[in-house]
Amino acid sequence: MKRTACLLIFLVTALSVGCSRQPKTFVLVAKPTAYGTAIVESSGGKQTAGVGTPLLQPVVLQVNDEQGNAVTGALVILHGPSGIYLDPAAGTTDSSGQFTTNVSLGVIPGRYQITASTTTKTGKTAELKIEEIAFGYQEMLGSQLNDQYCARCHNQESSPERVSNYDNLEVKPHPFTEGDTLNKMSDADLTAIISHGGPALNKSPLMAPYGYTLSKSEIQAVIAYIRMVSDPPYGAPGIVYAQK
Repeated sequence: MKRTACLLIFLVTALSVGCSRQPKTFVLVAKPTAYGTAIVESSGGKQTAGVGTPLLQPVVLQVNDEQGNAVTGALVILHGPSGIYLDPAAGTTDSSGQFTTNVSLGVIPGRYQITASTTTKTGKTAELKIEEIAFGYQEMLGSQLNDQYCARCHNQESSPERVSNYDNLEVKPHPFTEGDTLNKMSDADLTAIISHGGPALNKSPLMAPYGYTLSKSEIQAVIAYIRMVSDPPYGAPGIVYAQK
């Protein structure tokens, strides 16, 4: 019995010593060679991607001086909620005054807010908030259905893959990001207008009915997508900012 107890004590001690000897991870932050007064987004904000996946485009930030000129060698530091991955999370601006990072979103659907900061010559901190959106399965399905059926009219921007019909319509459809209008509509109202067309809510008949094209679950997915991309954000429970 004593021998067994001693053996257990030895194993626990050995494991403790082994764990304590594991190397620690340090993040090396480059020393700035210049300082700006403001940090701005060049590109990469308001992107969407599936949970736990990288954004298609990197986030590009720029540090400017008081005259709005780009600053080379300014330090940029980023941090975000738990689960988000930034590569790299810190560094200095390049010869064009920009800093580029690749972002992977967390595993919880919602809005992820990244904070980018730079230190000014006076020691103050200039900050910028950037928002990215992670889709769960339902929102991802809604996004695909939007691309297939809705975006040609509800998206104002044309692309080589899809020419927008928005400008040709006498009554302009609401973009799905138009939260000021769509956030005021209930899920039941959105279901009605998607299923039965514009006349269901005394709206334009140019909004065609999709009740025979989309299943109930697909209509719910489109609504979930609308709620997730709305700007300002939709305030219903379940669509929240990822917690820090």
